[in-house]
Amino acid sequence: MGIQWVVGITFLLWVTGAAVEGAAPLAKPGCNETCGKVTIPFPFGMGAADCYGDPSLEITCNDSSNPPTPFIKSTNFQVLEISLPTGSMLVKTELDQMLVSSISFSSVELSWNYSGRCYYQYGYYDYNRVYQSCRCLPGYEGNPYLEGGCQGTSSGLGALILIGGAWCLYKIILKRKKKQQKQKYFKRNGGLLLEQQLSSGEEGNVEKTKLFTSKELEKATDNYNKNRILGQGGQGTVYKGMLADGRIVAIKKSKIEDDEGKVEHFINEVAILSQIRHRNVVKLHGCCLETEVPLLVYEFIPNGTLSDFIHDQNEELPLPCWDMRLQIGREVAGALSYLHSAASMPIYHRDIKSTNILLDDKYKAKVADFGTSRSIAIEQTHLTTRVMGTFGYLDPEYFQTSQFTDKSDVYSFGVVLIELLTGQKAISSTKSEEGRSLATNFLLAMEENCLHDILDERVAKEGTKEQITRVANLAKRCLNLNGRKRPTMKEVAMELEGLPKSQAARNGQLHYQEEDESQLHH
Repeated sequence: MGIQWVVGITFLLWVTGAAVEGAAPLAKPGCNETCGKVTIPFPFGMGAADCYGDPSLEITCNDSSNPPTPFIKSTNFQVLEISLPTGSMLVKTELDQMLVSSISFSSVELSWNYSGRCYYQYGYYDYNRVYQSCRCLPGYEGNPYLEGGCQGTSSGLGALILIGGAWCLYKIILKRKKKQQKQKYFKRNGGLLLEQQLSSGEEGNVEKTKLFTSKELEKATDNYNKNRILGQGGQGTVYKGMLADGRIVAIKKSKIEDDEGKVEHFINEVAILSQIRHRNVVKLHGCCLETEVPLLVYEFIPNGTLSDFIHDQNEELPLPCWDMRLQIGREVAGALSYLHSAASMPIYHRDIKSTNILLDDKYKAKVADFGTSRSIAIEQTHLTTRVMGTFGYLDPEYFQTSQFTDKSDVYSFGVVLIELLTGQKAISSTKSEEGRSLATNFLLAMEENCLHDILDERVAKEGTKEQITRVANLAKRCLNLNGRKRPTMKEVAMELEGLPKSQAARNGQLHYQEEDESQLHH
């Protein structure tokens, strides 16, 4: 009776005190906000150049259809929905009738990025080397990419004081039920099943898969302080934390559907991933199941992503010489080969890209974000109902058939190899529509024997002709439109390991080590 009374009073005060101050703007002033039934929020936009934040985010509206239909100008994909909080969009694309005869179109969810400004008055900016996202503060809604875009609801200090007092009383009563709630979450998230697996398995597994308490992780993250956020994306939020034993970790709060039928599968996956011990795969320390959504605890990797290392050079990072690039390629290929064929069960990454390859304090590659959180929300089968991936890395065969295989990872790795060779991004925002795809440009250069024209200057200078030619030919095989004709990741790893080493590598001295030493003397 007490909790019902407090909740009722709090709700009435909130309803009385809250008043919408006005519809929050989503598009820039003077720019159209909708096309047909689809809302077009900034940084996307239509019309004048200042209506969108980047040429790759320009939308065209086909007014001849009923209702009007929006399209991405650079790709001509029909837009079904744009989500600011998750940084994703749902598009409609035509399928190849030679491959799929029963349907003509498919819905595809794709990620997008925008590095523009967040407006801090009522919003905040979540940033790390992998993810970046703007969000309105709790109590505000709208578009944080616009000045004044976040608008709140309030009717005065008195209402806030009343609501605050009632909320404090509610929290006191709620605290009594906290333990019971934790037990409920633990059971719902499959904690009993995981405990059973650990107790019935080998003794060593108990140490490998740790069940953290919510209090341990709250303390590690300073109660999930927003200053501890490393990144935020469609799959969840990642926090930096320090455990009681002094280990620095990355704690991921996954976004999952409330589907109890998927709990057993999630627990099995956690148990398997926690046993993976590969020097080039980010280590999973354990999880916490007594919170509303499961929390995953990974080792912390300090030197950012391969994408930053190649594309966003600054004084803090060593120059990416050819030996380093080649070694990173070997390490990533070895990790994927292990996941595909040497682990206790095949694990397909599903989103290989340079931003999902992290670099440790010695610039050794660590494959990250390889399907753990994603597998919570989708069925674990190679046949999916919705294609998911990233522009520039997405396997065309998977895109057309919705069938994901190990060769889809091979295609994505081929794009990473081209990034290492050319120093260019998978999708360029500065080139015309025809020249935006790095994979397309690379294959064209190979066909015309113009590979040297697109090589990174340092790669062309430091790499031997044999090394560069063999890596380029390997990348070309990985990008074959017919997945069956692509090599396996094991074959890719063996090919890279068999490359002749440079004189510096044979001497055990990589270029970046020499540069680091020279910088110490300046």
